[in-house]
Amino acid sequence: MARRVVVLDSGYDSYDTERAILAPLGAEVVVRACDRDAARVAEALRDAEAALVRESPVTAAAIAAAPALRAIVRYGIGIDNIDLDAARARRVFVANVPDYGAEEVSDQALALLYAVVRRVAARDRAVREGAWNVSRHERMYRVAGRTLGLVGYGRIARAFERKLRGCGVARVLVSDPHAAPAPGIEIVDLDTLCREADYVSLHAPLVPETRHLIDRRRLALMKPTAILVNTARGPLVDEEALVEALAAGRLFGAGIDVYEHEPPRRGHPLFGLANAVLSDHTGWYSEESVAELQSKAAAEVARVLAGERPLHWVNPWPQ
Repeated sequence: MARRVVVLDSGYDSYDTERAILAPLGAEVVVRACDRDAARVAEALRDAEAALVRESPVTAAAIAAAPALRAIVRYGIGIDNIDLDAARARRVFVANVPDYGAEEVSDQALALLYAVVRRVAARDRAVREGAWNVSRHERMYRVAGRTLGLVGYGRIARAFERKLRGCGVARVLVSDPHAAPAPGIEIVDLDTLCREADYVSLHAPLVPETRHLIDRRRLALMKPTAILVNTARGPLVDEEALVEALAAGRLFGAGIDVYEHEPPRRGHPLFGLANAVLSDHTGWYSEESVAELQSKAAAEVARVLAGERPLHWVNPWPQ
């Protein structure tokens, strides 16, 4: 009987890559799209030896109901939809793919920042409606000489820093408890970063301690000319407080790719704000990143099925 690897979320054009990598191990790849439904995940995993997952929740109940389960691999970086403690208790390996998409997500952060800085969306709408030469009605400020604030300093943040340095930013502030001192950056606490940065870009993981990391108090610390960019996880930001700050003009603007609840509901308050530029959690995507992500995720499953530890093991237990 073939070993079963279950894909819990559809969305890719083909799973030939996973099948090619896992077939030599006698594994069959089966797509069972669960559409973020926890009960469907539990049913889908009952006969699985491994799972590949994007957004659907892998709960303690689902793990308990899957006696053969040995590995859960996240297509991506964030692992907040997987119960790590339950997996650890069952000695189920959980792994992610942290070394993909840094160029794409940092490109998206750069695109959102510049769209806000240069009011690209507002100018596009105005021109289509017949307006012309109205720039002074919407002030803009030069990027060169500004201060960049990075909340989190992993691969994506460092790629974004490299790109913004090419645009002439003068200072780079970093708030990250794990960041080591490095030339050209100033490690500061988050409140200092919020007070002094012109651009605050979020690159932190979502864990209980970082939920609403940017709240009403920290938004109030930011300059009225500051711009917030979030390409990490939506719940890092208190969206209600952000809407209030943007609507009141207490921030210049925000570039948002991720939301507290995805997809955001129709008529979300952010949709009516001209100083918010929005995208649909698309920062991770390019044709190259999809190919890289599928092959690296499948390779992690292959390691476990071959009796090895995954390369990016995120729920280690004492040996």
